Amino acid sequence: MQGGSTGIGYGLKYQARCISDVKADTDHTSFLTGTLSLKEENEVHLLRLSSGGTELICEGLFSHPNEIWDLASCPFDQRIFSTVFSSGETYGAAVWQIPELYGQLSSPQLESVASLDGHTCKIRCVLWWPTGRHDKLVSVDEQNLFLWSLDTSKKTAQVQAQESAGMLHYLTGGAWDPHDSNSISLTCDSSVQLWDLRTMKKINSIEHAHVRNVDYDMKKRYTLVTAEDESGIHIWDLRNLKFPVADLPGHPHWTWTVKCNPVYEGLILSAGTDSAVNLWLASSLGRNDSASDSLAAPPTRRIEPLLNSYNDYEDSVYGLAWSSREPWVFASLSYDGRVVVESIKPHLPRK
Repeated sequence: MQGGSTGIGYGLKYQARCISDVKADTDHTSFLTGTLSLKEENEVHLLRLSSGGTELICEGLFSHPNEIWDLASCPFDQRIFSTVFSSGETYGAAVWQIPELYGQLSSPQLESVASLDGHTCKIRCVLWWPTGRHDKLVSVDEQNLFLWSLDTSKKTAQVQAQESAGMLHYLTGGAWDPHDSNSISLTCDSSVQLWDLRTMKKINSIEHAHVRNVDYDMKKRYTLVTAEDESGIHIWDLRNLKFPVADLPGHPHWTWTVKCNPVYEGLILSAGTDSAVNLWLASSLGRNDSASDSLAAPPTRRIEPLLNSYNDYEDSVYGLAWSSREPWVFASLSYDGRVVVESIKPHLPRK
């Protein structure tokens, strides 16, 4: 099903790539986004959907000293978030806090909580465990994985462990398993690596080239979704990685990112360099798929339908975020700095 955007728009001043749901804000549907300007002072915008759901309001605008390449909101404190940033050839990562009285300040400044120093390679992302309060953070650079102990009250971050992915692997990102705080998935140039944080060792891998993004199904354990350059979207059962259990067509050009809905099982968003956001329903897999399917042939099933395609964009769409508070709402961010918030209520599965 094809359709233009009927969403609520908001324009950033500069180009941008990353947007995050403010999960810890249980009173408002909120998102954080950051800009990517090479020459100008960059900005972090705190956006809230109006009570009537008709307007995106900028509740806070904060200067950020460098280009923001990754941004993630803390799942248990709505004022805390992390960024990965660059200045020329130098990359850094930090945890920030929005000042408590930011709405009453003429020019509120972000407060530094901790700097994630120690990386010697280009930093790709910072991961928070998505399910609840957790005192650990993970940061990923092109060759290494860092596990941090974070104390937001003392404003300190200490390296607990560090491990290399190996010289032959070029890490690009990752996701933290919401069902298991010891498990993460890392994307690299030729595979998806599954790691155990207790041992800081790789325990398995999916050998697929050009995986751009991964996300875990919040409702269904052992389910991982991957976005790949040319072969679309694959859905995996982590107990049997020989073949994907299902696939989706993805996008005509690169499929850049995928996000699983936090409440509705099988609802998946994807975005790509074709300037579109697609909404998929993959729940036809069912709840009782067995990990012991026959290994003689791929059990992959081509899933339809495409519930909707939101194509009112003029640039590549790199950022996607479901609202945890209103799981029928999502925000998208195109490279030209345009934020669009949409409701998928017309496409929700009927019970």
